[in-house]
Amino acid sequence: GQLWSYEREGWARRFFDNWRDSLKWQRLKPYERFADMIERHWDGIAAYCKLENKVSLGFVEGLNNKIRVFQRRAYGLRDEEYLRLKVLTCMLDPL
Repeated sequence: GQLWSYEREGWARRFFDNWRDSLKWQRLKPYERFADMIERHWDGIAAYCKLENKVSLGFVEGLNNKIRVFQRRAYGLRDEEYLRLKVLTCMLDPL
């Protein structure tokens, strides 16, 4: 949880490297797999450290809910471009 509180990529990277180094002598496979997963997704984590990229989870959950509603309404339709346009325009103000 502490990793998400950093506002600079360098500090987050230093914290992660120190945490990963502390795992080496413990030989706990689940934590090693978790650390490998974090390493693979580091670009996204580093992007989250920038203040302009932080998005509230409420907004993300609301958007995911809208996407599920669109998918339910479009059951049986195969037009993925239309679904993409619906998702992109769902937050726009009405004309």
